[in-house]
Amino acid sequence: MRPRFEGKVAFVTGAARGQGRNHAVRLAEEGADVVALDICSGIGSIGYDLATPADLAETVRQVERLDRRVVAGEVDVRDGAAVRGLLDEAVAELGRLDVVVGNAGIAGSAPLVELSDEAWADMIGTNLTGVFQTCRAAVPHLGRGGSIVLTSSIAGVKGLPNNAHYTAAKHGVMGLMRALANELAPSGIRVNCVNPTNVDTRMLFNDAIYRLFRPDLEHPGRGDVEDIMRGMHPMDTGWVEPDDVSNAVLFLASDEARYITGAALPVDAGALNK
Repeated sequence: MRPRFEGKVAFVTGAARGQGRNHAVRLAEEGADVVALDICSGIGSIGYDLATPADLAETVRQVERLDRRVVAGEVDVRDGAAVRGLLDEAVAELGRLDVVVGNAGIAGSAPLVELSDEAWADMIGTNLTGVFQTCRAAVPHLGRGGSIVLTSSIAGVKGLPNNAHYTAAKHGVMGLMRALANELAPSGIRVNCVNPTNVDTRMLFNDAIYRLFRPDLEHPGRGDVEDIMRGMHPMDTGWVEPDDVSNAVLFLASDEARYITGAALPVDAGALNK
């Protein structure tokens, strides 16, 4: 069977690790050349470590090991000029752009009255404005048959307490997706969202999340939060794996979904039905 993305080029943000790396490598396995973007540095208000240049280099290594071309850059998605610069350079080298995966994002939790201006600005800037910058840079390079898949969340559909900034950003991603689906449909470009629940990545499993779920413990760990996370889902799991989300991303990006646009696909173990 012919690979689904043979001869195509995919742009993935937040590609240095976690879901983004998984999406990039899976797209490469299916024949795509890859443009990989990640900030590869910390963001002041975030309570866990973000990806490093070494992480991005490992994504590059994994894509090249599949005999696919890759252009990578350490770019903050909030910086529209830098995003455009990387993508313009990559398209000039790789020849085209077919798929966009707007995945870059951060997480954080606090009651509303404890949210700092910095935390709000970092969250909205990265998780919403960064998606806007990604789409605006990419659309001029996309032709008929192009596909944009944006990472929202179950928080893009329901309100998560102590996550007002994250929830607002992910709702915003859903609105952006719906507007662009209508705007770009006459050009033959589709726009959809995936809406994951908890995903087994560093964004979920870190000390800040452990303390959020178990403030009663002095040094909570992964094992201390598993039952609480499992209680979020009708299905018997506390989280899904990056591959589960990548399966949805690749489907929506592929010609198998050629008449699907403006859709939000939950990968949530039933969380939105609970």
